[in-house]
Amino acid sequence: MMKYDQLGFPIPTEFGLPTDDGIDQGPGRPSGRRRTAGPGKRLFLLAVFLTLLVPAVIVPVMMPAIREAVVQWSLERAIMREGRGSLDAAIGDLSRAIRWAGGNDAAPPALSRLLCWRAMLRIENRDAGGGLADADQAAAVAPTTVQPHRVRALAHVVLGDADSALTAAQVAVDIAGQNDPETLNHRAYIRALVGRDLEAALKDIDQALADNGAPSPELLDTRGYVLHLLGRQQEAVDDLNIAIDSAQNERRRLLLLAGHVDPGELAYRLRSANHGLAVMHHHRGLACRALGLVGQAEQDLAVAEKKGFDPTRGIF
Repeated sequence: MMKYDQLGFPIPTEFGLPTDDGIDQGPGRPSGRRRTAGPGKRLFLLAVFLTLLVPAVIVPVMMPAIREAVVQWSLERAIMREGRGSLDAAIGDLSRAIRWAGGNDAAPPALSRLLCWRAMLRIENRDAGGGLADADQAAAVAPTTVQPHRVRALAHVVLGDADSALTAAQVAVDIAGQNDPETLNHRAYIRALVGRDLEAALKDIDQALADNGAPSPELLDTRGYVLHLLGRQQEAVDDLNIAIDSAQNERRRLLLLAGHVDPGELAYRLRSANHGLAVMHHHRGLACRALGLVGQAEQDLAVAEKKGFDPTRGIF
């Protein structure tokens, strides 16, 4: 039977009017009921929303904490690997720390210290040029800090550039002040290493010792080495004896920490202590040989070599 609309026009059977409940009045055809999204589609849309929103909102808030965690983890690995003598790996860890610490909110002195640390490792790894580049960058990041110029001086010594080494040591003193024991000791030692201004070097180290209170092994070692170069061998040996005894006592105290501190950190500190003793034994060996104490000289020089004395790696 033909049906008509309200205006009297016939309605074809394929265009049935929907009832109030949305069921098509036509024969056997669905009415075009409004479809709602199923649970799968809703989950998909929610996932897309979170994928776009979470990184945009949460990641910027969390990034400082993430950056700090990566830097700290990298530094711990660098300490452990340097302690084991794995210099390439330690340099890689420091490089990661530098990349993550190098954001806009990084404190320049902290970044400069990381660069100086990597510079020293590169020098020890027989890459003095790379070490110098790191020290230059550290100085650019934090121009008023002392350490980059001290590292620069050591790199220049290894590279055989005495003039640049002395200039860098002088800049360090200019920044720190004329009464800073560490920079005076450093300038004295650089002068001794390049064999220049030895009387001035002795004045530097004497002033450093006077300003430092109790004499440290490092300062006594510098004065002993300068005295040796000035031909005052017995005085040199006397200073170096005290320096070595004191450094050995410090090393023994470190060994007592075994089982109470992180093994990687202990190895790191012992390695540094061994290098310091290596240099002191080498200096005493030179002074003893100049005094004709051949047996003692050979013994000291052998200990120095065993503990890592190597001028080509900045351990001098």
